[in-house]
Amino acid sequence: MTIFIPTPLRTFTAGKDAVEVNAATIAGALDELILAYPGLRKHLFTSEGKVRAFVNIYLNDEDVRYLPAKEATEVSPADTLSIIPSIAGGCQPR
Repeated sequence: MTIFIPTPLRTFTAGKDAVEVNAATIAGALDELILAYPGLRKHLFTSEGKVRAFVNIYLNDEDVRYLPAKEATEVSPADTLSIIPSIAGGCQPR
C-alpha cells in the first residue's frame, strides 16, 4: 500500500512524498514505515506508542479514529494512508 508523507515530514523520508509498504493492517503499515524511516517515530507516536493527538491518519478518505477497528483495520495493496498533521493557529485578537 502507499503511505503519503506530508511536506514537513519528508526530511525524514529522504524527500519522498510517498512510501510503499506491505502490511495487513493500518498498524502494520505504520510499523513498516517506522522501520524504514526511524526518524519519523517521535513525530508520529507518543512514548507509549500511540499516534500523537495532532496527527490525523486517513485510510483512503476515512479518518482512522472513526473506523470500528481503528489501527487494527485490514488494508489491501490498493489502499492509501495519508498522514495529515494538524495545523495550530488562528486569528490573533486586535
